[in-house]
Amino acid sequence: MKYRQLTKEQFESLHEEFARFLASQSIDVKEWSQIKEEKPHVAEEEMNIFSDVVWDDVLNKVKYVEHFSKTSANLFKCEDEEIHRIAIKINWDINLLEQKGFEWLMQNPMDNSVEIFRGTKPYNNNERNTEIFDLIEKGSAISKGEIFEYFNQLIS
Repeated sequence: MKYRQLTKEQFESLHEEFARFLASQSIDVKEWSQIKEEKPHVAEEEMNIFSDVVWDDVLNKVKYVEHFSKTSANLFKCEDEEIHRIAIKINWDINLLEQKGFEWLMQNPMDNSVEIFRGTKPYNNNERNTEIFDLIEKGSAISKGEIFEYFNQLIS
């Protein structure tokens, strides 16, 4: 398995897609019930394969990911061959996880208490989706990139 199995809730929300996936392998509802009952390891493998297909589809579309903590933000732009990172650290008693703290940062990005670093690196072993998935599993969220582009303009 390349990523992780989808959660029960994710499978439930994708039940039609999963049914089509099974149908593409000539597995109907009756046969799926039988597989789950008699060959749970085969059912598990089908669920794992479907999970990887879904994750790959999602990750192929990801352009930006961001992670916020109380005093820092990591903003990523995910291109095909490399990933760009803007790291922001606040050296002051402010909480970026609260609306007030986030708004302060957006209004005072060049304050002396704000440190901004930028870097770019190629993906390890050309595994773009695996690296993005790892960031998501560690708490990052897929974003539209407005914050990344805002800071990228500021420091360019």
